[in-house]
Amino acid sequence: MTKTKRLRDLLAADGILVSPGVYDGYSVRLVEQMGFKTACTTGAGMANSRLGVPDVGIMGLSDNVEACRMIARSVDIPVMADADTGYGSPVTVFHTARYFEESGVAGINIEDQVNPKRCGHMQGKEVIDAREMARKVEAACDARRDDDFVILARTDAIAVEGLEGAIRRAKLYAKAGADLIFADAIATEDQIKQLVDSVDVPVSVNMGFGIRARPTTPLISVKRLAELGVKRVTLPRMLPAAAIMAMKQALQIFQDAAQAGETVDRRDLLVGIDDIWELIGQPQVKELEKRYMTLEGIG
Repeated sequence: MTKTKRLRDLLAADGILVSPGVYDGYSVRLVEQMGFKTACTTGAGMANSRLGVPDVGIMGLSDNVEACRMIARSVDIPVMADADTGYGSPVTVFHTARYFEESGVAGINIEDQVNPKRCGHMQGKEVIDAREMARKVEAACDARRDDDFVILARTDAIAVEGLEGAIRRAKLYAKAGADLIFADAIATEDQIKQLVDSVDVPVSVNMGFGIRARPTTPLISVKRLAELGVKRVTLPRMLPAAAIMAMKQALQIFQDAAQAGETVDRRDLLVGIDDIWELIGQPQVKELEKRYMTLEGIG
């Protein structure tokens, strides 16, 4: 079964789908190893970690597609990609969707922000005309060669036009062919329920773990989100935030030990090399070496 078909089946099945945000080979392999059925790339996490820059539209199409290609090929679970605004006009979105589909991801999300976009939790967001975004959704749907390739339409209109404006846009994007709807910065459980009840396609919600200030969307349990009718919940900031915290702790411990003239190996904070090898597939490489790197039986 293709990854796209597997994702479609997961979205059609009962229950809610939890999709942690990933940004590299380590994170996506951990998500698979921990038993999650799907993952999604975090555009902010990739821009921050790959380029060392804020999520303000600096990471371009080629960088994004290549990073997603490496992530998708690393695991067997389906991965959806963050395609930002689609990088231009509806015609550009047509080609953008093709590039991402060819990369091996199972779907993409496109947002209706003005290009260059801003991270969803940043102030000063602007949105394009809803009709232009609908054309982008239509172009992405027409571009896919695999009908199971999932197109998610994200609207950032709540910050600009309020919930009613976001719902109007969501309906228009669903009519244009979007398979999933995501309204960024949705503020309450009641707003989530209103959105779910207003559109005829599944709704995805973002939980912003790792935000110290009041998050734009409150943290709600997976069980409660399912009760509200949400089909998919993404966790885009959790793994990057956890990784940064762990690295800071390890570096601080090393610095403190060095200043004290000590050597400290905190095994409670560090995985072993065998754990890393297991995670990245070293045992499988060893099996291939045993199979192919011998001349016995040839000729």
